Amino acid sequence: MAVISVLHHQEGVRLDPDRVVALYAELGETGAEAVMCRAIEELALLLAALQQAACGGALGAVVEAASRLGGLATQIGMASLARVAGDVADAARRSDGAALAATLARLVRIGDRSLTAVWDMQDLSL
Repeated sequence: MAVISVLHHQEGVRLDPDRVVALYAELGETGAEAVMCRAIEELALLLAALQQAACGGALGAVVEAASRLGGLATQIGMASLARVAGDVADAARRSDGAALAATLARLVRIGDRSLTAVWDMQDLSL
């Protein structure tokens, strides 16, 4: 009799608190919070656009959205998200469907956790 294993994806996200502190130092509290809020909204939109482009087989759009997402994630200190967005873009450039599906699924998981972590971090700073 075959045994079916259930895999649970438990990986941490890495936020760069120094980057967040630098944003607050450069822009002040109000400016940094506004930038973070806009960035989080844009990240959520980019994640949705990435999934839609991948489902439609639009690899150029996947590369573009993943690159934008990675750059934005870097700006606000989401190191894990930026790294995996680069992996998604690389898989799309190579037209590697299996790698794209796997890295995109990972990107969505890390994206969700990263967005939650940033909100939690902002709640702690209040």
